Amino acid sequence: MTTVTEVKECKKVSSNKGWMMIIAGGVFEPAWLASMKLSAGFTDPLWVAATFVFLFISMYLLAQGLKAMIPMGAAYAVWVGIGAIGGLVAGILLFMESSDPVRLAFVLLIVVGIVGVQLTGKTSEGQ
Repeated sequence: MTTVTEVKECKKVSSNKGWMMIIAGGVFEPAWLASMKLSAGFTDPLWVAATFVFLFISMYLLAQGLKAMIPMGAAYAVWVGIGAIGGLVAGILLFMESSDPVRLAFVLLIVVGIVGVQLTGKTSEGQ
């Protein structure tokens, strides 16, 4: 079992590098989501494999970004937000899903929320 002390003592990465990793991980979110849809309910082995590869990369990058002692809630909000927005865009571009202006306005609310989390969050190191 990992303790809070052990987490604080783990190899730290710079805050900027941590955020870059979290953002990169978020970019892989829509990739595994689209792969999962293309797997047709996990019946196409190629797309199933792609789903797990992209999912692993996404989570690995999130975990590496958390080493920068970025607040967990802020990191997760950004990671999921990027994935949610990316998933919506991928759905529109790849699967001809609705691009209704009202739907897109709600996506803007996600962006506003992510920016709000960023502006109000502080790292454990007091940055």
